[in-house]
Amino acid sequence: MSKSILIVDDDREIANLIDIYLRNEGFDTAQAHDGLEALAMLESQAFHLIVLDIMMPKMDGMEVCRRIREKGSIPILMASAKAEDMDKILGLMTGADDYVVKPFNPLELVVRVKTLLRRAYQYTQQTSPSGNEEGLLKLHELTINKSTHSAEVEGRPIHLTSTEFGILHLLASNPGRVFSAEDIFQQVWKEKYFESNNTVMVHISKLREKLEQEMGRKLITTVWGVGYKIEG
Repeated sequence: MSKSILIVDDDREIANLIDIYLRNEGFDTAQAHDGLEALAMLESQAFHLIVLDIMMPKMDGMEVCRRIREKGSIPILMASAKAEDMDKILGLMTGADDYVVKPFNPLELVVRVKTLLRRAYQYTQQTSPSGNEEGLLKLHELTINKSTHSAEVEGRPIHLTSTEFGILHLLASNPGRVFSAEDIFQQVWKEKYFESNNTVMVHISKLREKLEQEMGRKLITTVWGVGYKIEG
């Protein structure tokens, strides 16, 4: 079954361009042209991913993203003319999985979409010293299920984005091993890492906040100047 994607952009020419490229790749698409329309469509239809503009009338993309994250973990790719690092960080802290800057190459956007969908929905069975054939990982009171892309603490679910889950599963699968930001980016995003890229740091920060809220203690440790790890 083909994946369905909601394109949210008040610029109809850009929305139509994205639509054409995604349909050419076999995706089902729908469009919304402001934030309120997007939220209404999400209430009535199921989508696998959202391409979300930031600067829109009635409700901007940041607020749309915040409201979506209150209810679920659908992958969100933000697309915006704002290129400053703080705008990217704010978008990622709000809950976006990835961020592209306008004007973008439509083919690059298609690649980002496919990467996010693969990360969120293409489950693979993996084992580890603390796991089993069903893809379960257990670390103290934390249980991570690769087959359902879910994590819970003593039965309480932790609502993670697909990117946050990918980072958590990577670290938890290798307890005690230190991963640099470059290692994490290349293994989770499957893309080349650029030195100025602070995407990993932002996602680690959000992931830590969610884990510590449920566990009451720190799980991910920073090894200064090297990277991040989870102790077994």
